[in-house]
Amino acid sequence: MTYLMMQHFPLKSAYLCQDCDSIGNNSGKCPACASTVLMSVAGVLDREVMVAEEVRALAYTFPSAGTGLSAKVA
Repeated sequence: MTYLMMQHFPLKSAYLCQDCDSIGNNSGKCPACASTVLMSVAGVLDREVMVAEEVRALAYTFPSAGTGLSAKVA
């Protein structure tokens, strides 16, 4: 494998081209096919974001028995 084939960049700057399935670090256009149909990889794979969303999803609010007030469960 040559040096030019090996690339490293942070997950937050990785973008997947939905036209040619290449990953690059340019949010404006794909370095392989110049398409502008890009998706942030961090939005899909970033585990820290997913954990925060799961915590929010588990914090349900429901009425407590007999009081008519709501109790938040965390």
